Amino acid sequence: MSEAYSIDENFDNINFTEKPLEIGEYENCTFQNCNFEYTNLSQFKFTDCEFIDCNLSMSKLAGTAFREVIFKDCKMFGMHFDDCNEFGMAFRFEGCALNNSVFYKTSIKRTQFKNSKLIEVDFAECDLSNSVFSNCDFSGAIFEKTNLEKADLRTSFNYTINPETNKLKKTKFSLSEIHGLLRRFDIEIDKNS
Repeated sequence: MSEAYSIDENFDNINFTEKPLEIGEYENCTFQNCNFEYTNLSQFKFTDCEFIDCNLSMSKLAGTAFREVIFKDCKMFGMHFDDCNEFGMAFRFEGCALNNSVFYKTSIKRTQFKNSKLIEVDFAECDLSNSVFSNCDFSGAIFEKTNLEKADLRTSFNYTINPETNKLKKTKFSLSEIHGLLRRFDIEIDKNS
């Protein structure tokens, strides 16, 4: 059985939970207002693709390749990026809700997260060096043995990061959120002074 190969195609307003996307390789394709919730995207290859206003929550990603993929305003709850094909893995997130997603042990250097909700996301043992997090909410996110060297978190908030168990060399933080680095010490910081 041969796999599908699609290039320069637009997929608009399709419910892939009812009519599954054909397994294969998708290059320079746009998916807009599509529903992938709970679908199986295992072994798919997406290269230079864009997902706009899509629901990808809980989709299976075993061996899925995301290469230079942009996600804009997508709902992406509970996704296991740690199951993806790591070869050439690169993506960008803008205005996405990635709550409860997992990036455990992934190497996603230089990734851009913009205006996104990263609530209870697992970044343990992840390489996020040189990544930029613009205006992101990290409530309950897990940072354990995470490489955040040269990452920029200056406009992000609600993070709790232990400087003793994470790599933070040259990481950028804002003074207003510095308490997120000190929480584990159980000290009180007066934000009014």
